[in-house]
Amino acid sequence: MPKIESPFVREMIDGKYLLTDKITEGYEWVFEDESVMAIEKLHGTNVSIVIIDGNVTEMYNRTERVPFINKTKAWMTQGLLESKKRGYLEVLGDGQHFGELIGPRVNSNPYHLNEHMWIPFKTYAQKHLLYKSWGKYPKDFDTISAWFKDDLFSLLNRTRSTGSEFVEGVVFTHPDGRMAKLRRDMYDWYKGRRH
Repeated sequence: MPKIESPFVREMIDGKYLLTDKITEGYEWVFEDESVMAIEKLHGTNVSIVIIDGNVTEMYNRTERVPFINKTKAWMTQGLLESKKRGYLEVLGDGQHFGELIGPRVNSNPYHLNEHMWIPFKTYAQKHLLYKSWGKYPKDFDTISAWFKDDLFSLLNRTRSTGSEFVEGVVFTHPDGRMAKLRRDMYDWYKGRRH
């Protein structure tokens, strides 16, 4: 999956790469198109799978192909198997499918999971991690900043008992496949470690 960019221009300010209130050229759709969805951005690692004739034939971590039998990345295969056990793969047809792998060996496990699992983006995430309030409030820089600072909550943590209130941000998706992202750590008010 290509790198997903911010819909707001980011600039180096006081040694930090922060959002400004300027809209990134070509990303006006995030704020103008009513069909845009706001989905919780999981703090995992990007993993895609290829399904042919109903069988998973390949797995990729970003652009690197990951063999299913792999001593150093067996946790990725375990995450995929856990997701299959939960039924997350049943609705996926043939083709390449993107998602986030989360769990104990990924980004310090902010969700406090005991097992790895792969969350498919176009099925599970768009169904269960969708912020239904997007579009009901002004879509300007200050309103979105206040939402991220004071009211953004984790839908993953509400659908699963993870013991964590961590939420990284939001991915904005257009039905035609365009995507943009905002993370809480992109704002100047954020306290803590940044990407």
